[in-house]
Amino acid sequence: MSVHGGQQRREAWLKQEAELLARSKGQGVLTLENLRECTGLELFQKMIAGELPRPPISDTLGFYLIEAEKGRVVFQGTPQHRHYNPIGSVHGGFHATLLDSCVACAIQTTLEAGQGYTTIELKINYIRALTDRVGPVRAEGRVIHAGKQIGTAEGKLVDADGKLYAHATTTCLIFNV
Repeated sequence: MSVHGGQQRREAWLKQEAELLARSKGQGVLTLENLRECTGLELFQKMIAGELPRPPISDTLGFYLIEAEKGRVVFQGTPQHRHYNPIGSVHGGFHATLLDSCVACAIQTTLEAGQGYTTIELKINYIRALTDRVGPVRAEGRVIHAGKQIGTAEGKLVDADGKLYAHATTTCLIFNV
């Protein structure tokens, strides 16, 4: 990808994030009523539309749900100095949180109203370090399998130039709420 193309993508990503935050209802958590009334995909569509609040972890680490469709979600965050570990790069927990979010939420998009999930396994491969000079990164999760009790998904963390920083797989337990 060209440097020019990466810069245009970075600008578009940051604009999309700003628009999302402008319509957001702030932070909060979903209720059991929300989970019982809406499918997983509907919940995420309402969050993106600003009809439901974003979760508190979004503000803690500075990452946001940007896109959602059945079997796929995208989160975006910008690595900052506040995310650094003692050795001078972004702590691996930043990568892990974005990847855990995208793979588990990809599975949630396949759930019917009244269903929930919990992660029972998460595997992350770190490819390269993140720094505060990288700019925004996106974690895209895609469902591999969504059954009645078990769901699996994969995800990748990339920058606006398409450079891969980490990838992950998950297994989630699906249950009624």
